[in-house]
Amino acid sequence: MIRNRTSTATRRASGISIARDNILYIIESFLGPCVVVFTLWGIAFWDEGNITPSYFILSIILFSLTFPSGSKISHEPWRMIRNTMFNWVFLAGLILLFGRATGFINLFSYRAMELWLWLTPVSYLLAIFLLRTSAPMILKLQGPVKRAIIAGLNDQGNALAESFLRHEYTTTTCQGYFDDRAENRLSNPNNLTNLGKISEIADYVKQHKINVIYLSLPMVSQPRILKLLEELHDTTASVYILPDIFLTDLIQGRIGQVDGIPVMAVCESPFTGTDSFIKRTTDILLALIILILISPILFVISLGVKFSSPGPIIFKQRRYGIDGKEILVYKFRSMTTTDNGNEVAQATKNDARITPLGGFLRKTSLDELPQFFNVLQGRMSIVGPRPHAVAHNEMYRKVIKGYMIRHKVKPGITGWAQVNGLRGETDTLDKMQARIEYDIDYLRHWSLRLDIYIILKTIWVVVRGQDGAY
Repeated sequence: MIRNRTSTATRRASGISIARDNILYIIESFLGPCVVVFTLWGIAFWDEGNITPSYFILSIILFSLTFPSGSKISHEPWRMIRNTMFNWVFLAGLILLFGRATGFINLFSYRAMELWLWLTPVSYLLAIFLLRTSAPMILKLQGPVKRAIIAGLNDQGNALAESFLRHEYTTTTCQGYFDDRAENRLSNPNNLTNLGKISEIADYVKQHKINVIYLSLPMVSQPRILKLLEELHDTTASVYILPDIFLTDLIQGRIGQVDGIPVMAVCESPFTGTDSFIKRTTDILLALIILILISPILFVISLGVKFSSPGPIIFKQRRYGIDGKEILVYKFRSMTTTDNGNEVAQATKNDARITPLGGFLRKTSLDELPQFFNVLQGRMSIVGPRPHAVAHNEMYRKVIKGYMIRHKVKPGITGWAQVNGLRGETDTLDKMQARIEYDIDYLRHWSLRLDIYIILKTIWVVVRGQDGAY
């Protein structure tokens, strides 16, 4: 089930580091990349006697892929080990796949690669446990713990409070909250102390030596916020404003700058900058490898479609691609008709238009294989929201809020909705609504690791067989 808008935003807010000036955060950001690179350099000296250009290039690639490393020292040991090993298997697999495809791996000896594969995760785990042990001492070097208060106990205020309570190595403690509403009207899951009304904040800050104030007031309270800021000018406390992010669904929400002017992204594509390069490079490499491996299957299916029923082998249908632009999507023809007009009827169970071979192709998703050529053309991605017929888009965009947001990225051969059982006919509005919610959830939480997970789960779903595809 998809989380509702508020809980999703709360989860995102509470998962963000609350102390970016924390020395531990800085050390952790560099810990993983440095361990990976220094381990590789050590192997280079052991194997070659020096750091050769091939090792140096590989170290640059590894540092780029691993920086910054995520926070792990606050996790339970078993979770720390699990996440570290999962991330390493994914990264090492990606590097080996790239090395095989380009021949770059032949520049290294087999014994060096074998040592690198097991020594790196062991070294990283040792470094994390060492940092975990020395964390209390490092925190003391930063000086006394800061005292903070929250003005306004709403969703984002509660999310922030949860972060303070959950973060074992924070350098800030939350003393409580201020709010003008009665306690019985507030949601206080973290059992924060009610310190008084908003108008009492300035006096409280002076009397109790508060270091940090977080303003979590709604946007409609602008006059009240300005008045409070004016009162706080007579204190030395640092003041932060928590944007009222729950007014809207954030898609890749983040803070940025335009020529020095701060801006906040509310709805943005996850594929910008280096992420766009990584996504496209991964698509090209995987599509080429897969097409080479499945070329005999493509040939056999082509013959089967050609001789099993009259009509073209490849069915080209107009779909919406990135930014809502029309593209042609390739599929093996599985029906006796090739509907591509303003009205397109979805395939249903026991649909008379589906050929006997087409039914097998659709059930096993083999009819989708030509779309790897769409990936090479740049029209599609291997993982992304599944493209719908133009006629269906025009219908659903009018009745489902946020429907077109899914077109901020290229459509995919497989997607987050499909591996979660939302595949095939969407004969009710609720089914399409659920599919769109999964698509938007994918945009919010995209990572290369999630893409690989979806690809692997797609293979499992296809091999196992699933209901819903007709």
